[in-house]
Amino acid sequence: MNYRTLGRTGLRVSEIALGCEGFNGQTPAFCRALFALALENGVNCMDLYSPNPDVHAAVAEMLRGRRSDFVLQAHLCTIWKNGQYECTRRPDEVRAAFGALMKNLDTDYLDVGMFHYVDSPETWREIAEGPVMDFAREQMAAGRIRHLGMSSHNPKAALAAAESGLVDVVMFSVNPCYDLLPGTDDCEALWADDSYAGRLVNMDPERERLYETCQRLGVGITVMKAFGGGDLLDASLSPAGAALTPVQCLHYALTRPAVACVMAGAHTPDELRASLAYETASDAEKDYAAAFASFPRISWQGHCMYCGHCAPCPKGIDVASVTKFLNLARAQGAVPETVREHYRALAHRADECVRCGACERRCPFGVPAMENMRAAAALFSR
Repeated sequence: MNYRTLGRTGLRVSEIALGCEGFNGQTPAFCRALFALALENGVNCMDLYSPNPDVHAAVAEMLRGRRSDFVLQAHLCTIWKNGQYECTRRPDEVRAAFGALMKNLDTDYLDVGMFHYVDSPETWREIAEGPVMDFAREQMAAGRIRHLGMSSHNPKAALAAAESGLVDVVMFSVNPCYDLLPGTDDCEALWADDSYAGRLVNMDPERERLYETCQRLGVGITVMKAFGGGDLLDASLSPAGAALTPVQCLHYALTRPAVACVMAGAHTPDELRASLAYETASDAEKDYAAAFASFPRISWQGHCMYCGHCAPCPKGIDVASVTKFLNLARAQGAVPETVREHYRALAHRADECVRCGACERRCPFGVPAMENMRAAAALFSR
């Protein structure tokens, strides 16, 4: 298992982490077996959005004796009412649900406490400026929450949270179909057929800005919906009109700026094994570029996907990394010191480009790589 640093939290998390949807409605024996499979394969991180006390009990049992070695991301603003999950912003309900969560988990702290399901900038302002934030900060001061985060499907809301300085982690829906759509308060638009009725071209600029801003500010991204609820794995359901493999979906998510891990949902041990297979997959199995380039209804023409097909450069330039640093600087409108230092640390830089064009001939998306190298050399020499 590979481990990554979760932004400025400093937490080291397994890049394949565990979602919790597959635990809902399952027997204790099933939960134990699924969790054990994850632990055996080096998974050390989980997202726990569910307020279901049975799920809490299963997680508590599996973490007993190993809590300090495990990174737990759990959600505020979710409650269990009449045997069902609900989202709330009421301070009294948030407080009571948090107390139940900690008791059920038999733990005295959360590594990351997430504000749940914040899908509009207005909801984020309500939380950031209101009593729910006050409560969360009280829990941080008491050591019961070590870092704050928020979960969202809307890049507008997620960007507002990232730029606020109030959260260290954003949980966001990341996959190559959702990334094409503009932000909306209605998350159901992400999987609605009408949203993909016309030909879609290139990543939504607000989503790109979110990833690059999080990278610049040190806000770690944990990924949900990497498989689009399973739709991307089935050609008959995929908005792209073609199927991807779990490994390709995971590689796409894990190559976005600021992403530390994917909370992989699994309803069976075989589904979890399909995600864990990412760790031993070959470069060819991870490669999503050819599949993307052949999608009948979606085009990324001219947009760098950081897929690495431009390599190898005869001068040893990591063209994809240089392009990523260039895009980070362009998104900021300046060259942040962290980006400049990462660029300077490269073994070979853009000013070594001899404009042979080998990178452009290999690119499945027609990216003007030589022009990007020229622009990067000029920008980072200032």
